[in-house]
Amino acid sequence: MKVTRYTDYALRVLMCLAVCEKRVTIAEIATSYGISKNHLMKVVQQLNHLGYIDAARGKNGGLQLGRPPNQINLGALIRDTEQDLALVECFNSDTDTCTLTPACQLKGIFAEALAAFIAVFDNYTLADLTPKTKHQSQLLRLLNL
Repeated sequence: MKVTRYTDYALRVLMCLAVCEKRVTIAEIATSYGISKNHLMKVVQQLNHLGYIDAARGKNGGLQLGRPPNQINLGALIRDTEQDLALVECFNSDTDTCTLTPACQLKGIFAEALAAFIAVFDNYTLADLTPKTKHQSQLLRLLNL
C-alpha cells in the first residue's frame, strides 16, 4: 500500500507542530518543507475540522496541535485522511467490473493485509514521532520555525 501525498502532508504538519514551541503558519510550513501551500491549506482545513489541530486567524493566528501528541493515533489519522483504502477494484461493489469476483478468494487476503497495515499504525501516536534529541527537532523544524 502507498500512502497518498495528502496523508504525508498531514503527518508532516503534525510532526512540525509537535516540535514547534509557537503557533506556525501554513506559509511557514510550506516554505520550510518545500511543499505546495495550496495543497497544505486543504490538509490543514481537514485536520482542524477533525480536531487534530487548532487553526486561528488574525494577527496572532497560526496553527498548533489540537490535543497532546500522545492522543493523536497514527492509525486513526490514516483512516481519516486516506480517501480510498480500496486496494483492488472488488473492494467497491459499485465500480467492480472484475469477472472473477464471485469466485475469487483474493479479496479477503487483500482486506486482511490492509487491516494488518493499518493495525501497525494503530500501535503508535504522534508522540512516538517526536524527536528525542535537539538535532532531530531542528531537522523537523528545518531551522526556520
